[in-house]
Amino acid sequence: MSNIIDARGYSCPQPVIMTLNGIRKIKNGDIVIMVDTDTAKENVSRAARAQNWEITDIQPENEGYKITIRKEG
Repeated sequence: MSNIIDARGYSCPQPVIMTLNGIRKIKNGDIVIMVDTDTAKENVSRAARAQNWEITDIQPENEGYKITIRKEG
């Protein structure tokens, strides 16, 4: 089961901070991050990669994006 972080409505850097907190909490597996701006999408993706997480999917959803990241444990 995926962990979901709903960062819609937050401006940067809050979506990145929420993502990094989620990464620290679960260590590996899947996390789905919901964001509502292109800037948040890019910054969250960059932060996840910097922590050695793989971006497995980015899908437009409503007026934002659903980003799925994964780290095998």
